[in-house]
Amino acid sequence: MNDLIIRKAVVNDAEGKGYVHYKSWIETYTGLFPTDVMEKITLERSVKLAKEHPENTYVAIIDEKIVGFACYIKARDEDYKNAGEIMAVYILNEYKHMDIGKALMKVCYKELSNYKSIILWVLEINDNAIGFY
Repeated sequence: MNDLIIRKAVVNDAEGKGYVHYKSWIETYTGLFPTDVMEKITLERSVKLAKEHPENTYVAIIDEKIVGFACYIKARDEDYKNAGEIMAVYILNEYKHMDIGKALMKVCYKELSNYKSIILWVLEINDNAIGFY
């Protein structure tokens, strides 16, 4: 395995980022969300979203393949003034437990360092994510 590369996403990363988003949703949320919600998750939709929103995203690359990504923004919740938000951290299952998530979080923290606080949201039944965060 080559070294891990963490870099800002560009529009040309949409296919890889979209695949990670799609596959991670299937791997993580099957059984946590109703079937009708999961049926709406498609690779095509995930790639389209990645093409439309390459900003505020870092990708994790191993062996020239995007294996994870993280997105950050100004907090959407109006209750949190002057807060940044880590909006998404997705890593393919086969690449978990390799400190990729920590590396992605670190660059998001750096990007959000001008905010007074940093928040993120997680499903209360997503024990794996809660354990990571």
